[in-house]
Amino acid sequence: MLDVRCWRAVLDLPTSSIRHSASMLIIPAIDLKSGKVVRLTQGDPGRQTIYADDPVAVALRWQEAGAKRLHIVDLDGAFEGTPRQSGIIKRIAEAVDLPIQVGGGLRTLAAIDALLTDRVSFAILGTSAILDQRFLEEACTRYPGRIILAVDAKEGKVAVKGWMETTETSALELIETVATFPLAAIIYTDISKDGTQDGPNPEALRKVAEISRHPVIASGGISSLNDVRRVAAIRGMVGMLVGKALYAGALDFKEATEVAVQTARERHACETDHPLP
Repeated sequence: MLDVRCWRAVLDLPTSSIRHSASMLIIPAIDLKSGKVVRLTQGDPGRQTIYADDPVAVALRWQEAGAKRLHIVDLDGAFEGTPRQSGIIKRIAEAVDLPIQVGGGLRTLAAIDALLTDRVSFAILGTSAILDQRFLEEACTRYPGRIILAVDAKEGKVAVKGWMETTETSALELIETVATFPLAAIIYTDISKDGTQDGPNPEALRKVAEISRHPVIASGGISSLNDVRRVAAIRGMVGMLVGKALYAGALDFKEATEVAVQTARERHACETDHPLP
């Protein structure tokens, strides 16, 4: 069964399936490296743009703009295999009054325990969960509905260790494998699109949403209102991560949210009139 408890609180939904709801979140991404807010192009640390020196101020800015959730990644932790920006993340969690999801370097249960305080809602697992399925099962058992699986793909194959290594595991096969796990959601990132502002990969996103039994969050390349519409129109999507386009001014947060919600409502109305078998 789809675990909707945490999403119901954020999206203000009834007990009907989150995956087929008329709600859609634009989730600002805050990527941390050496204490600064940055964006990498295609996950390459050598192609970095610094956007702010004060991550807490950035988080408060998104809260004031109306964000219902924040996505925070400890890039140093992702590359080094252990959390490195815990102090800043704690300060952000204490400063804002909205759910945050955090990833980067969470490769032990102890690291997850330390992160999931009352102020941090969700832990995002990638490398550790993909390379060790038993670890993912243990994390989900300990924190049902609070673990998000990050599926980062290069040409359809899952990438790990800060996207520096590509496995032979198919992203779609992995998503099918975890169908019964009590995950909060799955984040699907097309690495070739991330940080490029070249637009998302709607075909891949549609395939992921079709096979996933969990809510799906899109990531990678979303940089225009048309991109927002294309993602929000996909059945099974509940949100999208947006970073570079917001910081560079290509997208206005409030306008993007309005378009996302309206598109999701139109999709939901169509599904209600013409439900799938």
